[in-house]
Amino acid sequence: MAMSCRERVLAALKQENLDRPPVAVFTTCDTIGMMKACGASWPEAHSDPQKMATLACAQADYFGLESVRAGFCLTQEAEAFGCPINMGTEKSSPMLKGHRYNYNPMKKIYDEPDDLPDMDEFLRTGRIKTTLEAMGIMQKTHGEDYVVVGGNTGPFTLTGHLLNTENLVYSVWTEPERAQKWTKAISAYSKAYGQALLDAGADVVQMSEPSASTDILAPTDFPIQSGQFVKDCLGSLKGHTILHICGDSAPIIPYMFDTGVDGISVEEKVPSEKAIEIANHRGCMVGNVGCAFPLFKGTPEDVAAAAKRSRDAGFNVISAGCGVPIGTPVPGAASRPPQTSYPSRRVCGILLIPSDILGIPQINQRLK
Repeated sequence: MAMSCRERVLAALKQENLDRPPVAVFTTCDTIGMMKACGASWPEAHSDPQKMATLACAQADYFGLESVRAGFCLTQEAEAFGCPINMGTEKSSPMLKGHRYNYNPMKKIYDEPDDLPDMDEFLRTGRIKTTLEAMGIMQKTHGEDYVVVGGNTGPFTLTGHLLNTENLVYSVWTEPERAQKWTKAISAYSKAYGQALLDAGADVVQMSEPSASTDILAPTDFPIQSGQFVKDCLGSLKGHTILHICGDSAPIIPYMFDTGVDGISVEEKVPSEKAIEIANHRGCMVGNVGCAFPLFKGTPEDVAAAAKRSRDAGFNVISAGCGVPIGTPVPGAASRPPQTSYPSRRVCGILLIPSDILGIPQINQRLK
């Protein structure tokens, strides 16, 4: 008997036997095509809980993906701390326009993390509140059939938003204890928000920690500058958890699992087979179909080939390697009628992967 979308994703998160791997995007997946199809668009959908929920569920309703996910960017926590934000347009994400605190290691000018917002007030502010309300709507309308994913920002990344990422990274080299002090203080807010997402209706918290990428932070610095705080604010949550780090995460995959999360999301910069070998069955593997190519610039055949490679390597959830580009096309998708369930779907959403391609006994054998 075929599994439901919800059953399939939950089983994949637990590395249980599958009828086929689910196709679900736990990172951001809010394209112009989705906005046109469902009638809820940026920038309004960032701040209106009903529009946010409508757009978040469009990936399942119109595109056949097997989960639903909000919020839509990594600036909402920084905004709740008081950072100025440009809210963007239908075709552009919100952008950070300044930093809340002074932190300049070259001039030795530092604010201390002792003027932070009240936690309850933080959770009631701006798009934090909007996303929490959207979780409840999504769980009510789609939670029976789909896993509800709530996204938040990792502690090292959020600390960089508040202080200036370049300055924070510089201080990792010059005054690592000072950097840790700040990230530890900010991680309490990441933890509170993650738990609030679960309490509001999320089944999964997916944390993005892009500033801990090996392009920015040395792999040897990851455990002390990011990993220990991710372990506290994500790995300790009483719910399903996925950690995404951009770029070539191969050197830090073991450290990512050391945080205690259920699974990790891996970009295409790590060859699929290498990622699975390094992970060594320590948790759920999500990915790693390329975002720029093949999703944005490739053909459906290119996408199917990339998905098959991830499938054959042993990824538990077939997904985009990172956030899906906003202009990613799906031919004919806007003309499809909305659905609430796709129990026998032949096309798996924006990835355009025929479901029979993904019916793979070798993964079931590997997981037994």
